[in-house]
Amino acid sequence: MSAPDADSLATALAVAQRAADAAEAVIAPRYRAQDFEVATKADATPVTVVDREAEVAIKRVLRAGYPDHAFFGEEEGREGEGDFLWLIDPIDGTRAFVRGYPFFSTQIALMHRGELVLGVSAAGEFGERAWAVAGGGAYLRGRDGVIRSIRVSSATAPGPDTAISTGNLSSLAASADGWAALAALVRQTGRIRGYGDFLHYHLLARGAIDLVVESDLNILDIAALVVIVREAGGVFTDLAGAPIKLDTRSALAGPPVLHAWALEQGLGARPVA
Repeated sequence: MSAPDADSLATALAVAQRAADAAEAVIAPRYRAQDFEVATKADATPVTVVDREAEVAIKRVLRAGYPDHAFFGEEEGREGEGDFLWLIDPIDGTRAFVRGYPFFSTQIALMHRGELVLGVSAAGEFGERAWAVAGGGAYLRGRDGVIRSIRVSSATAPGPDTAISTGNLSSLAASADGWAALAALVRQTGRIRGYGDFLHYHLLARGAIDLVVESDLNILDIAALVVIVREAGGVFTDLAGAPIKLDTRSALAGPPVLHAWALEQGLGARPVA
């Protein structure tokens, strides 16, 4: 694959969709039967054999199409070097998967020379799949099977109709300034929710909520969703407004004007030492 253009990205998207299908074929029957054992990783997060089997299935499809590309998976880490890097989280939301509720997804993204150019967010048990490639718009297939082009909301200022969703907030809570900044956001908006994982980014990308705030994550949690939100017209940075990179640990995403307003509140303050 040469430098990504519309045709090569369309081909890569088709491969990524097949990889997501392969993961779903592994995940769905085990989830429905709750047929797996749970272990705890070094970072105290749960993992199952299904996570590992799904990552293997995804890589099998991606490698068939792109044997020279590099891979960075949640379960098997970094493999290879090169201009193209596939980022894979086979089950993002393993806690939900383990506890038997459908707020988990498969996340597959492609990065070219440090820039995210493709994303597939497949939440089969929830009934949604979203995807996007750079310059190609964002799309979502819902429970009815219909594929729709999606856009973020037109919100330009906080108010009674503005909805914010938060994810993990541990680091933000450890910063007095950051916590105060979040409180200021909450006071000026209509409602606060905690949809988390893939779900609040899908809702954001289709205009159902207006802003997402998270302070504790890794790039594999959000890589695909970054492309989807951006192609839906949103802005996606970390809490300090920095670009999304491999070492990103936080997220602020929303329509451009609302994102700029939220950034001004100081959410990126450092935790207390």
